[in-house]
Amino acid sequence: MLERELFDFLEHTADAAFVVNEHYQICSWNRAAERLFGHKAAEVLDKACAPLLQGRDGLGTSICGEHCAVLDCAMHDRKVADYDMEAVTRDGSRVWVNVSILTFHDERTGRRLVVHLARDIEEKKNREALAQQLMDLAQRIVALPDDSERPAPVSSLSGQERRILRLLAQGKSPENIALQLHITSHTLRNHLHHVNTKLHTRNRLEAVTQATRRGLI
Repeated sequence: MLERELFDFLEHTADAAFVVNEHYQICSWNRAAERLFGHKAAEVLDKACAPLLQGRDGLGTSICGEHCAVLDCAMHDRKVADYDMEAVTRDGSRVWVNVSILTFHDERTGRRLVVHLARDIEEKKNREALAQQLMDLAQRIVALPDDSERPAPVSSLSGQERRILRLLAQGKSPENIALQLHITSHTLRNHLHHVNTKLHTRNRLEAVTQATRRGLI
């Protein structure tokens, strides 16, 4: 009864939701999951999730497999942070999703189920890729010989501001930088505002370009 209530509840979520049992088999697949991944519920129920989604991370490393670390952690009540995954859809194309994990434990039966909530982040990944291309272009431009006038002096950057610019130059997203430096998004925005003020720039791309040209990072 409790499982049925859970499955009915997930039908009304905006996120694509699917539930996997202790045997790594899909036992619930809502309508949003049908729209996102292309598979109808009847096609995937009782099937293993790994060969279906073939999830991998940004480095191309497989996330889904015969022994899934995500499911193993969830089944043993270990916290699983949300993560980005590139999954295969029914037509063979790939889509980037962000996945959150919830564990459902039915104390009456002792059964554990792992709820996956997935949302499409394809546009976000495209923006990140474009930002990386722009950063690469900026670095190539900076590397070109420049016989023009030397730039005017600017205020010195703090160690944290330099770290932020170096991470931006590496193509890191603001969300990843805030997480890596253990600061809030608001604090990161304040640092970038100060950087732009000091370097007389208007955005983070110009700031990285200027800082690289001046040898500040």
